Amino acid sequence: MQREDLTVLLTPESLRMLDEHADLDTVRDALQAVSTLRKAGADARTSAVILTQLKLRRRAANKFGEFAGRMLFTEDGLAQASRLDITAHHAGRFRQADVTRITDLGCGIGADSLAFASLGFDVTAVERDEVTAAIAAYNLAPFPNASVQHGSAEDAELTNLDGVFLDPARRTKSRGGTVRLPDANDWQPSLDFAFQTASAANAAGIKLGPAFPHELIPDNAEAQWVSIGGELLECALWFGSARRDAPDSNNDQAPAGSIRRSALVINTSKDAVHPGSFELTSTSAADDDAPVGELSAWLHEPDPAIIRGRFIGSVARSLAGHMIAEQIAWITTDADTTSPFTQRFRVEEVLPLHTAQLKKALRARGIGRLEIKKRGVDIVPEQLRTQLQLRGDAGATLICTRLGSRRVAILAHRD
Repeated sequence: MQREDLTVLLTPESLRMLDEHADLDTVRDALQAVSTLRKAGADARTSAVILTQLKLRRRAANKFGEFAGRMLFTEDGLAQASRLDITAHHAGRFRQADVTRITDLGCGIGADSLAFASLGFDVTAVERDEVTAAIAAYNLAPFPNASVQHGSAEDAELTNLDGVFLDPARRTKSRGGTVRLPDANDWQPSLDFAFQTASAANAAGIKLGPAFPHELIPDNAEAQWVSIGGELLECALWFGSARRDAPDSNNDQAPAGSIRRSALVINTSKDAVHPGSFELTSTSAADDDAPVGELSAWLHEPDPAIIRGRFIGSVARSLAGHMIAEQIAWITTDADTTSPFTQRFRVEEVLPLHTAQLKKALRARGIGRLEIKKRGVDIVPEQLRTQLQLRGDAGATLICTRLGSRRVAILAHRD
């Protein structure tokens, strides 16, 4: 969004029309939507700005639910904002840390600050982009305990920090879009600044991408990977009193040391065998993988938070299972067991990973609906699907992977 568009949007007339025409269908009948706004008195630019906000609000409903209809957005701000259940989780970590004031550095459109303010924290939100800061100020306006400052994180007042949350910008604008910044020194603010600031606060959190390298995680932080509905959303680092202690295995009241890694898995599907939230924690830097053995009757695919958090060995041992190949995130068991940290598949047959033979085998079984998964082999699932020329009414899952050093395609059914 350009500054001129923001000026058009933040007028009483534009905001009134935005609310009054919230039900305009800008997808199936864009021409009629424009005509309706023009009849209501909007000029061409105002119509375009309002239609953009209506489009963004519909898209934002997936992240913010019914609250999206009361918010303003930018394209980049919406793309980078955490969803409502993640921001609520962030706020919960600070509530457990017993802080009262939170400084949100790099607040974007204010998603996390909204969650902080709604729990009663005094919030100072800082955003370096002027337009985005204005959008955040609008979104936070209902909360008298929240304020927004336009400026860089490095220039913000950071003395006597209570709680601080940082979401470094890891992308930069380029030719109408954004590109990822591979060097953490180029992030805004830089990773070094984020670590120094977080370490100086009473409690702190840093939101990072889920692929953040383990070797860069400071020893004084708890790294938590979070997935919802099987989608890995973030790796967050928690410092100070926002970092937790693990209870002693023999005494739930006595701490056994600070947690270094955790994986939070939230199963949202109504059909989930284990609905709800489940977490694994560890005071060590990584788990040992389980031994490799023969393929058994069941395959279990660990949740991506389990994989990124390096808890595969723990999950395999809890299932009394083993791995099918070194550094391949598949667990196999003889017993008909389940886990909230895995998806389960019943093994039917092991086939050669050869297109012609697979095509013949799937045709013989009348399989026309095929879920293709790959791990540890160099194939492109959609290309393979086209080459297989599927026909039939039956469905199955094809797991393209390795058994030991052998490349195979395991025909299975999702349980």
